[in-house]
Amino acid sequence: MNEKPHVLLVDGMALLFRSFFATSAVGQYFRTTEGLATNGVQGFARHVLAAKTMMKPTHLAVCWDMGAQTFRTDMFDGYKANRPAPPDDMLHQFDLAKQVSEQLGWKNYGEKGIEADDFIGSFTKQWKGEADFTIMTGDKDMLQLLNPSVKIAFMKKGFHIYDVYTEDRFKEEYGIEPAQFADVKAFMGDASDGYPGVKGIGPKTALQLIQKYGSTDGVLEAIEELKPAQKKKIEEHKDMLLLSKELAVIKCDIPLDVSLDEILVPNYTNDMVQLFDEQELKLLARQLEKSIIPDLSPFDRIDPYER
Repeated sequence: MNEKPHVLLVDGMALLFRSFFATSAVGQYFRTTEGLATNGVQGFARHVLAAKTMMKPTHLAVCWDMGAQTFRTDMFDGYKANRPAPPDDMLHQFDLAKQVSEQLGWKNYGEKGIEADDFIGSFTKQWKGEADFTIMTGDKDMLQLLNPSVKIAFMKKGFHIYDVYTEDRFKEEYGIEPAQFADVKAFMGDASDGYPGVKGIGPKTALQLIQKYGSTDGVLEAIEELKPAQKKKIEEHKDMLLLSKELAVIKCDIPLDVSLDEILVPNYTNDMVQLFDEQELKLLARQLEKSIIPDLSPFDRIDPYER
């Protein structure tokens, strides 16, 4: 019996930002002769190459956020409104990252008004039962997508250290089903995404409520059973609770006109190495060489991204 395809779904913007800040923090921008920073782009591409070596996917798709305006900002003005503007040295790297991704033979997916999370969720839904998935991200919201065929690799340090969640691990730690994580977020809110949930209810209480009552609606139906202080908070912030739930749920129904064959992991070539050398993406070119010549160890020199 043939093994199922293994699809690596990459949260492109999460990798790009992480790579940029990990290196800019120590003053490393890897500028071209024209002075353009390439640290985010090279880190992003090299992270995916290293993941490919470690995780051995058969298929690969990179999903991107395409601007700040989404259907969630239409629902709530404050959604992600508290995030600072990206540094100037990063601005040109958004398009460059997608270009480099294409040059490596990876397929990019993104659409104005829709977040990368929603594309990732829709991929896992479209091929449910047909493929196994690893989601590469830093975003805890993705926990709601876990199922027996989906695991999540949260980036921790360098290119090789991940905190991997399976459905079983999640259920053991949280005592709820993955899909119920959006209900927990509805109560506790999300500071980085800028929605408050129910003011005065933190992560611990939010989780306890969902463990006991199962969902946001379940809590509201049993509101008379709650402690007076909890009941008061929830009644006062009911509208924000329901809105927060809508914001927290990842959409899994985006129409994807994509076949698995379109996202096969490509073969890397010496022409690509030459192309990246010409673009002054030297760190990427050297790592790509190692992907083509497998007998060289990925650990054969100290790497600025691994610190």
